[in-house]
Amino acid sequence: MVDIAPIAAEPMAAVNTGFGGGRTSGAVGGFAAAFSKALDSVNADQVKADAVQRQYQLGDPKVSLEEAMLATQDANISFQALVQVRNRLVSAYHDIMNMQV
Repeated sequence: MVDIAPIAAEPMAAVNTGFGGGRTSGAVGGFAAAFSKALDSVNADQVKADAVQRQYQLGDPKVSLEEAMLATQDANISFQALVQVRNRLVSAYHDIMNMQV
């Protein structure tokens, strides 16, 4: 069974460190590090889903169809969440760039 709780908890803990790329007091890495960590997590989910699918397709008796489907959906949801964060970042960037000084 795939546990998605660590995926949601890890990036949010690092987001609160601030944007300055580590320049805020006590911040370790900032938002860029949190986003990079989230990207690595999504990649790991996709690699795991591919491996589980491959095992199921090869007829491994330890892997059920349900496990393969759950791993695939977990990777899909993680990817969709990351895309939404990226879309919000791009939108915020455009809003800031369109502000008149």
